[in-house]
Amino acid sequence: MTAPDFTIGIEEEYLLVDRESLALAVAPEELMARCKAEFEDQVSPEFLQCQIEIGTRVCKDIAEARDDLRRLRACVSRHAAEHGLAPIAASCHPFSDWKDQHHTDKERYNELRRDLGGVARRMLICGMHVHVGVPAEDMRIDIANQLSYFLPHLLAMSASSPFWQGEDTGLASYRLTVFDNLPRTGLPPHFDSWAEYQRTVHALVHMNLIEDSTKIWWDLRPSARFPTIESRICDVQPRLEMTLSLAAVTQCLTRMLWRLQRKNQRWRHYDNFLIAENRWRAQRYGISGGLIDFGRLEVIDFAVLIEELIELLTQDAEALRCLDELEALRGLLDTGTSADRQRSVHVEARTSGRDEADAMRAVVESLIEEYHADL
Repeated sequence: MTAPDFTIGIEEEYLLVDRESLALAVAPEELMARCKAEFEDQVSPEFLQCQIEIGTRVCKDIAEARDDLRRLRACVSRHAAEHGLAPIAASCHPFSDWKDQHHTDKERYNELRRDLGGVARRMLICGMHVHVGVPAEDMRIDIANQLSYFLPHLLAMSASSPFWQGEDTGLASYRLTVFDNLPRTGLPPHFDSWAEYQRTVHALVHMNLIEDSTKIWWDLRPSARFPTIESRICDVQPRLEMTLSLAAVTQCLTRMLWRLQRKNQRWRHYDNFLIAENRWRAQRYGISGGLIDFGRLEVIDFAVLIEELIELLTQDAEALRCLDELEALRGLLDTGTSADRQRSVHVEARTSGRDEADAMRAVVESLIEEYHADL
């Protein structure tokens, strides 16, 4: 069996904030035009006017993805600064109100607003998507069926949205609470073949309920436009290097499952009911609460899970030249997730005597600093 190239592509959504008030701000048309002049269709507006989306090219490995992503992040930052703005890569703004935001006047987004009604208005969230190249259609379905098991692990490590409208939600990833209100979201169903997947999609297309599979927003899906498996579970990351570590894990998991398939083996299938329990634990606790090992019927501490992931994927990381990025996951145990760090900044600000509004602004300042740390 010829090995896929396991090429990689990363999409990120950023929020734009006013550099003085640190509240959300509308992306000026000139900012978008200047970014597009440099990167063409790698930069685009998102659903809300305060958002901007970027996407790397098809990259052969993590090193190439790093170079492209760094250039894209720097481009957005540079042109945002010309308008007194700064980007942050967090899945929810700590204090701005969704009711004050407006959607981008673009046909696709106008249609979404009409179709989704009031649910669309609350979509003040940003995500991170990772594409891994797997050309064979049935192989994409087979690997995606098994990869679903690891979605809670990716979510837990990526959590970056603890605050919503100026309040601590108690969740590590509040983004999913908002996103799950949309139709056709959540864990992907199990399919026995590419043909079965196509029949399912075509049923909705035939009834004119959706125009194509881009309106299916599962946590993991076969891409509608590319020969890839697309992971959509992760919160967006303030730190570029953590983005790359999560992308590397996704790439390595895909190769590991292909490697098992080549030996006529596979990852055990668990019902979505059980995986959803881990998904909730990841959403609620991030890496602080542990995840369930359904074989052992135990909740396993994340320090153990990270070591198990690294051991499981080292062979694949070496083949894909991303072992450093995989092993960097251990750093989460020292620094915490973005959600952990945001809460720490907030607590420190309040302890030092700053009022609640000022403490929330301190969180945004820390997110701006982290965005620029690796540029």
